Amino acid sequence: MCGRYTLTVTLDELMVHFYSSLSGLVRHQPRFNISPSQTVLAVINDGVHNRIGPLKWGLIPSWSKDDKTALANARAETLKDKPAFKVPFARKRCLIPADSFFEWKKTEAGKQPMRIMLKSGKLFSMAGLYETWIAPDGQKINSCTIITTTANSLVAGIHHRMPVILSPQDEAVWLNRNIHDPEALMPLLKPFPAEEMKAYPVPSLVGNAKNDVPECIQQLAP
Repeated sequence: MCGRYTLTVTLDELMVHFYSSLSGLVRHQPRFNISPSQTVLAVINDGVHNRIGPLKWGLIPSWSKDDKTALANARAETLKDKPAFKVPFARKRCLIPADSFFEWKKTEAGKQPMRIMLKSGKLFSMAGLYETWIAPDGQKINSCTIITTTANSLVAGIHHRMPVILSPQDEAVWLNRNIHDPEALMPLLKPFPAEEMKAYPVPSLVGNAKNDVPECIQQLAP
């Protein structure tokens, strides 16, 4: 499960990192508590260039009768078989930029939110899928889901799942529109090395999606 994450860098930093242009009018400010159903920034490749644009977090299958089916996460192990993900996995892959994600650790005092990130503190890419759903009135909703895999040894002490974090060299492979074979992509969907990550406790206010403030990433004393 990946139900909260952060993206605190600027839009210019995103464009430089992904060698990207903007897809239409894009507004962005640092985000400290991104949650499902919200609009998020994603990177896709149009066949020539990477483009950054907004997607709604919670994939709505193209064949869905309504917009009530919103899938925030997709398990890497079942992408090839699930009807909602089979076609996007082959043809509609994206990157979801982030600089940390949150999970809740069970303790004797209750559930403690933890911020999990790279030791370097740098931006990273979560593997995602996107889809376009057309409502009965003709309205188009472009949505996405974040792919999860088994937790590495660091995250396992907090939660049994984690988002698929792609290495920089794998980002281009994931976005390559000429690759449709699931077997060529499955090796990318593995846990990120635990030795390159760190985690620390943060305030409980991150549990409320309405709280999108810098205090959400404040490190608490152990």
